[in-house]
Amino acid sequence: MTRIAVLDKEHCRPQKCKFLCHRMCPMVKTGRDTIVIDEELNKPVISEELCSGCGICVKKCPFETITIVNLPEELGEPVHQYGKNGFRLYNLPTPKEGVVGVVGANGIGKSTMIKILAGEIKPNLGEGAGWDEILERFKGKEIQDYLERLSQGEIRAVYKPQYVDSIPKVVKGKVKTALKKNDDAGNLDDIAARLDMENSLNKKIGELSGGELQRFAIAACLLKDADIYLLDEPSSYLDVRERLNLAGVIRGLKDKFIFVVEHDLVVLDYLSDYTHVIYGKPGAYGIISGIKGVRVGINEYLCGFLRVENMRFRDEIKFDVRPPSQKSKRSELVEYPEIEKRYDEFSLAIEAGILYEPEILGILGPNATGKTTFVKILAGDVKADNTKLDMKLKVSYKPQYIKPGKGLVKSLGIKPEFIERFGIKFLMEKPMQKLSGGELQKVAIADCLTKDAELYLLDEPSAYLDVEERLKLAKYLKKFAYDREASVLVVDHDVLLVDYLSDELLVFSGESGKNGKASQPLNLRDGMNKFLKELSITFRRDAETGRPRANKPESVKDREQRSKGEYYYVG
Repeated sequence: MTRIAVLDKEHCRPQKCKFLCHRMCPMVKTGRDTIVIDEELNKPVISEELCSGCGICVKKCPFETITIVNLPEELGEPVHQYGKNGFRLYNLPTPKEGVVGVVGANGIGKSTMIKILAGEIKPNLGEGAGWDEILERFKGKEIQDYLERLSQGEIRAVYKPQYVDSIPKVVKGKVKTALKKNDDAGNLDDIAARLDMENSLNKKIGELSGGELQRFAIAACLLKDADIYLLDEPSSYLDVRERLNLAGVIRGLKDKFIFVVEHDLVVLDYLSDYTHVIYGKPGAYGIISGIKGVRVGINEYLCGFLRVENMRFRDEIKFDVRPPSQKSKRSELVEYPEIEKRYDEFSLAIEAGILYEPEILGILGPNATGKTTFVKILAGDVKADNTKLDMKLKVSYKPQYIKPGKGLVKSLGIKPEFIERFGIKFLMEKPMQKLSGGELQKVAIADCLTKDAELYLLDEPSAYLDVEERLKLAKYLKKFAYDREASVLVVDHDVLLVDYLSDELLVFSGESGKNGKASQPLNLRDGMNKFLKELSITFRRDAETGRPRANKPESVKDREQRSKGEYYYVG
C-alpha cells in the first residue's frame, strides 16, 4: 500500500490551533520529523514516508484539513499532483469521437482533468516530468496519440466553465454581438434556434437570467471550431426540456472529442456514448476509472462498485418504486386558496391545494412559468393579486439565487447537527463572499433548515451540488420532514432528485415568460405523467438500479409507453 498525506492549505489555520497536529503527533514526540513547520508558508508539512498512519492528526485537526489514506501500490505515481501534501489525480480519461460523460463528486479532480485535456496544465507525474516522460508513461494507451498532439500544440480545445453567473462581469454588450465573435463556421442562427435563444439575442448580457446565461455560455463554446469540447455542468439553471434539448445539440457535433461533466444523471445518460467514473476523497485524491458504456458506468457509480477495477468506493444508492403515500398518515398543515398574480407581461394562476405535515412536495415545470413566484408568495415576499394569503405559519425560505452576506459563515448561527450533516465545519471561518457555488448552496440549505419553522421552502437546492450530495440531501430531507413533522417544498429541475424525495408533486405548465398555471398537489405517478406528457418525453426505470431514464424519441420503449399513456413508472 502507498500512504498519502494531504493538507488543505487554504483552510488550514495554524494561527488559531497553534500547530496542534505537530504537537499531538506520536512520531514527532519520538524525535522524528514526521510533521515539520514550513516557516515560509507557516503551514505544517507531513512526511508520507515517516507517517505511521495512526490518524491522530486527522482526528485532532479542528478545521478538518488533513487526510491520511492508503492507496493500492498498483496505482503508481499520480498523473498530476499539486505540490507536497497536495491533491493528486490518478489516471486520465480516454478521448473518443462522440460524447464522453464524466461523473464524480465535487473536489475530486474533474477540473484538473479538464485543464490537462485542454492543455492549460501539463501533467507533472507528481514531480515535474517533461513531455518525453509523460508520453512514455502512457505508451500503448488510447490517450497517447492525443497527448502527443497536445504536446506539439496541435489540439484546439474549447471550455464551457462550471459557473456562468460571473459572465456579465467580463463580457459586455448584446448577446448576438458577443456570439458573432465566436462564430467560426457561420452557425449562429442554427445553434441559437436549437438552443431556443432567439428571444435572448437582442438582450444585453447583463439582463440575462441564469438559464439564458447558461445557454449563452454553451453557444459561445459550440460555435468555435475546435478539436475537443469540454463542457462543465451545462445543465445548471435549465429546465428538463432545455436539458434534453441541449443533449441533442451536443450530440449533433460530429467527428469531435466531447467531454461533459454533469451531475444530472438523466442528462448524462441521455447524451453520453461512454462514461468515466471519478472516485476517491474530495480535496485529497481522485482516481479516473477506465472507460465504460454509459449505462454500465452510471449504474456502477450508483452501486458504488466498479467491476473491472474490483473497487468498492462507497455504499450502494437504490431507487425504490413507491406506491402513492397515504394521506391518512399525515395531518393537514394549511389549505391555500386559488392564487393569481399578474405582471406587465406575465400572468400566473394556481389551483387551490392543501399542504400536509410531514410531507415533501416536489415542484416541477418549465422555466419562467411561475414556480419561484409561487414560492415567494408562500414565503410572504410577494403578494397575490386576488387574495390576502395569511397562513399564520413560521416559514423558512432558501431562494434560487443566493446572495452571500459580508460576514463569516459562523455568523449565521447554523446548528451543529447541520454543520456536521452538510460537511461545512471547515467553512465556518471563511467569508461568505468567498464561498464557491457548491459551498454557498450547502451553507444556505443548512441555514434554512436551522430555523424553527413549520414550512420549509427550497428553490433549486441541487444547483452546484454533485450527484452524491444531491441524493444525500434528498434522503436527509425526507428524514428531516418526518422527524420534525414539517412540510418541505422543493423546486428543482433534476427529475432524479425530485423522484427520489417527493411524496407528491405540484406541476407547473404554460408558455415561458408569458403565463403559468399550477396544478393542485398530485400523487407522484399522476404528477410525473402530467409533467412528462406536457413535455412530450417518456421515462422508464432502469431494471438494475430503479433510476429514471429518458427514452430516446421514437424508440420502441417510447412508442410503447405513449400508446399506453404511461409517460413514467413503466418497468
